[in-house]
Amino acid sequence: MWQLKEQPILNFKKLDKISTMSERKVRVRFAPSPTGALHIGGVRTALYNYLFARQHGGDLIFRIEDTDSNRFVPGAEEYIIESFKWLGIKFDEGVSFGGNYGPYRQSERRDIYKKYVQVLLDNGKAYIAFDTPEELDAKRKEIPNFQYDASTRTSMRNSLTMSKGEVDQLIAEGKQYVVRFKIEPNEDVHVHDLIRGEVVINSSILDDKVLYKSADELPTYHLANIVDDHLMEVSHVIRGEEWLPSAPLHVLLYRAFGWEDTMPQFAHLPLLLKPDGNGKLSKRDGDRLGFPVFPLEWHDPKTGEVSSGYRESGYLPEAVINFLALLGWNPGNDQEIMSMDELIKLFDLHRCSKAGAKFDYEKGKWFNHEYILMKSDEEIATLFMPILREHGIEAPMETVVTVVGLMKGRVSFIKELWDTCKFFFVAPTEYDEKTVKKRWKEDSAERMTELADLLESLDDFSLAHQEEVVMKWIEDKGYHLGNIMNAFRLTLVGEGKGPHMFDISAVLGKEETVRRMRRAIEVLK
Repeated sequence: MWQLKEQPILNFKKLDKISTMSERKVRVRFAPSPTGALHIGGVRTALYNYLFARQHGGDLIFRIEDTDSNRFVPGAEEYIIESFKWLGIKFDEGVSFGGNYGPYRQSERRDIYKKYVQVLLDNGKAYIAFDTPEELDAKRKEIPNFQYDASTRTSMRNSLTMSKGEVDQLIAEGKQYVVRFKIEPNEDVHVHDLIRGEVVINSSILDDKVLYKSADELPTYHLANIVDDHLMEVSHVIRGEEWLPSAPLHVLLYRAFGWEDTMPQFAHLPLLLKPDGNGKLSKRDGDRLGFPVFPLEWHDPKTGEVSSGYRESGYLPEAVINFLALLGWNPGNDQEIMSMDELIKLFDLHRCSKAGAKFDYEKGKWFNHEYILMKSDEEIATLFMPILREHGIEAPMETVVTVVGLMKGRVSFIKELWDTCKFFFVAPTEYDEKTVKKRWKEDSAERMTELADLLESLDDFSLAHQEEVVMKWIEDKGYHLGNIMNAFRLTLVGEGKGPHMFDISAVLGKEETVRRMRRAIEVLK
């Protein structure tokens, strides 16, 4: 089966041996598996790859790792693409983006992988194994801490212990098998990591990893990534810390193919940790503490479960990007608010932490608040308009812009604006009991009647003119300023909250202001 009619051609474009980054074009990749929603940790990995590529004038590749057919989830690939579109992370080539190194979906590269598996077999760097799951389980029970390696493979059912005739016959009979990488024992494998420095692991602790499975005629992650990274001329592999144990195996695979000169530089990012306690951030932490761990809302097609997303929770994409960038990296100064362009300019892999970064979701809310403040009142008003319509409110854009300008500093999310400022659009139908008890005095009805008459008489209802006339009236009458203004607020808002009183009345206009006041007097007197 492995004797191909046409021998694999290995005269692909070779790159000169690199000594500095500038001699080789920076090409990085983000390669998720379409197995469900995209975790926020994956978003951060993609972001760091994007910042690194842009800073060095390089390319960002979007590759789909779908070699594990059993875990494929319909809709996941589209969800991932939509997430990055919302976040503003742009890919230069890959699935749905095109490019000269495709196909970029691993399930469409089967024949490519088969050729390179054959190369390893022909060169004695890999072997075929027929051990069944039951036989492997029996070995695990027989040998404590069993692993398939140089010390055990000679007692297993594989092409190292069987004749070529036996191997050929089993393959002809359709027996399922795997191809394992043959790791030589007791060799120190050096991995130079741009974040962690020199990492040395002895090959004896590595097992002979499965590279290919005949059951689905697909490679495993280890082979597919090495072949793809090489053929796509990836210069740097920036990925999560959880992949660090795989790095020595990948170094050995590059050597087995004779690709040392084009081996990418590795950088393993710190984990995102739980906000409280120890361990890696999980969806359960988000459910428990009330924050999203996915960029967009996810509807699981298998279970029907709906998981919250940053977009639907009201986060601005710029705030999410800024927040994530500082989880495990710092710019070397005290600056916290940074645009994408500033992040690109300042990003440096050497400033990434080796230690995990605690996921401070409250800080994420702070970032969102800051980005709301930075946006123009017109932008926030446009985003607030659909929320008003959901509550049956049709208001002039000019009014909404004014209200937003008065109230946006009080919220962390645009959706919170409704509860914060709905009194601008809906007159109170009841009055807060505690506020009434504290602020509505024996003479409040009489004073508010006077004030309503005064305001109704004004031809100029501008904020400045209202304030000038009312303040003079209070002074001339010798009234208590606090008592007047607190009762005035109660009549318009229904409780003791809101911005400057004449800001409120100016937005409401004379007719609505007087109408609310006279109703409150009728109800509360």
